[in-house]
Amino acid sequence: MTKLTFFTLIVLATSISFIFLETPPKSYYHTLFISDSFSDNSSIANHLYTLTKRPHVAGSQPNADAAAYVLSIFTSCNIPSHLTSYDVALTYPVSRSLTLKSSEKTIKFGLFQEIYDGDPYAEVANEVLPTFHAYARSGTVTGPVVYANYGRVEDYATLREMGVNVSNTVVLARYGKIYRGDIVHNAHAVGAIGVLIFTDKKDYGGEKWFPDDKWMPPSGVQVGSVYDGIGDPTTPGWPSTGECERLSDEEVDEGGNVPLIPSLPISWADGDAIIRTIGGKVANVDWQGGKDSPIYRVGPGPAIANLSYEGQQVISTIQNVIAVIEGEEEPDRFVILGNHRDAWTFGAVDPNSGTASLLEIAQRLEKLQKRGWRPRRTIILCNWDAEEYGLIGSTEWVEENREMLAARVVAYLNVDCAVQAGDFRASATPQLDELIIQAAQQVQDPDNSSQTIYQSWLASGNDTTVKLGRLGGSGSDYAAFVQHIGAPAVDMSFGQDYPVYHSMYDDFVWMKKFGDPMFHRHVAVASIWGLVALRLADDEVLPFNYLSYAYELQKSAECLEAEISDKGISLVPLYASIEKLRKAATRIKNDIKALKAKRSRASVRELNDRLIMTERAFTDRDGLSSRTWYKHLIYAPAKHDDYGSNSFPGISDAIENAKNLNSSNSWHSVQHEVWRVARAITQASLVLSGRLT
Repeated sequence: MTKLTFFTLIVLATSISFIFLETPPKSYYHTLFISDSFSDNSSIANHLYTLTKRPHVAGSQPNADAAAYVLSIFTSCNIPSHLTSYDVALTYPVSRSLTLKSSEKTIKFGLFQEIYDGDPYAEVANEVLPTFHAYARSGTVTGPVVYANYGRVEDYATLREMGVNVSNTVVLARYGKIYRGDIVHNAHAVGAIGVLIFTDKKDYGGEKWFPDDKWMPPSGVQVGSVYDGIGDPTTPGWPSTGECERLSDEEVDEGGNVPLIPSLPISWADGDAIIRTIGGKVANVDWQGGKDSPIYRVGPGPAIANLSYEGQQVISTIQNVIAVIEGEEEPDRFVILGNHRDAWTFGAVDPNSGTASLLEIAQRLEKLQKRGWRPRRTIILCNWDAEEYGLIGSTEWVEENREMLAARVVAYLNVDCAVQAGDFRASATPQLDELIIQAAQQVQDPDNSSQTIYQSWLASGNDTTVKLGRLGGSGSDYAAFVQHIGAPAVDMSFGQDYPVYHSMYDDFVWMKKFGDPMFHRHVAVASIWGLVALRLADDEVLPFNYLSYAYELQKSAECLEAEISDKGISLVPLYASIEKLRKAATRIKNDIKALKAKRSRASVRELNDRLIMTERAFTDRDGLSSRTWYKHLIYAPAKHDDYGSNSFPGISDAIENAKNLNSSNSWHSVQHEVWRVARAITQASLVLSGRLT
């Protein structure tokens, strides 16, 4: 039986079953939503092609045009929609140069990405911004080059052990492992005066490259932001609306989230040329490059690099597109789907594969409404702007609507790059694990029609269960929802990482040839994303499972044991609070069973509110020490890697500090953070139980 026949028979049988009923059950519409008759891969392809005709960086006219296109599609689907604008501080390149002087010769690097023969985007390639780092420090520096692997804290520890002094040098680091902004911050912390970040062939290259293969060409450059904060850096914690209060440049610098030394992104061809000029000790085996690479040495020098960058900061208008389908029974409860629109260049993968999928969802929801479906709760479709600069559009919106969102959001469902390369993956706050798995069991694998996404996801790992990630990093627009206001959330995609990331080769041609030639993966993402949203919007009792949360917290607590078992730190209060949560999660499952027998509307509302607000209880109004914007005490970024995810981030920060200082006060601070987390988990168990002490 083909997939088409399978779904057609289900829909037909369900339709006949309810032919004498006024309104079919919500599950009937959910089945329709994921049926072949409702999906349209050609429409998705057309959306992606339209969105990626021109480079559309935040603050540019092409990006405003893309916003108008998204708005037009939402409106054509009869979904009330509007633009929400903010005036935010963005940076653009004015000039940059890089010269390398050795005893033998001087190399002046061109710092451009090559147009390949037959490139259909050649006419608009001049609209691609010169390669740069957003929010990079302007300045000119000269010094010997030190190779620092991925620029992690542990890499500098290795250099110290090798006797390499990084002070007053220009660091050469390769992309990968950590966020590029942390590469620059870590270099500054050890005394470097400038940073060059290259896309190493080992990680991004191949024997052949785009357009003949999926790999990054030798001239390909990964651009991006080096800002370590979230939201407009001049309005930390409040929205950039109208004539609002703004921090001065000096105050922004003092905040510690913008770099204090200049940096440039460079290609793997330029990185290779620089590597060949570096002397000194041979780098460790795991620091070496790939096939045909020279021997990597750490330096310093003897070649001298001259790095110059000048940027311009301007207040630019950005536009979020917001579409609202009001709920029939609970209009004040919001299920939010979000994806960003702005791209460093053409953005076929990042982010417009997600935008095209979001538009597909809007079109399917219109079809459902024509069949009589109305959501129980309000569904909001959000297309964010300026995500690439630092999650700005979503963060400003959350900050502007913080109190209402904190009271009303059921969950936030994020898709950034819908289709990269590889198998399906999802990360979530743990109470959503079971729901995501159920949805994956209903949607067919786009690469194998004989199995579901869940079955292929399961087969891609080595365990008996699928592995879901967590949302501690700040890699996409879920950050403000989870880490600032404490909303349950999920992030999903096909694959994780792709070779032409943030380069001018991330275009429709790459997607059509290598990413998703038939656009079936886009269809599948829209199906599972939308199905999760429909369950959250329509299920009478929200499909949350906090037993999963208690299990995750228990695992995370056990991981702390090895780090602090010999330091006199007690985890007893943490374990006790987790046990309280486990018991409350067990009780609410029994409450749900009892509730289904009574069918009391007021009781349903009260129970759902407990399920929603439990996640909020994991936040603390004071936030993390020295990182107060982050309110969530369970999930937040690692201190030295914005992409990295830490459970119990406050405890982790305190442990790192205590290891450096090794004083009684510093270890006492670790115990204090353990108590803070324990109190938050205890609060969550009280909210979940719904009973006053």
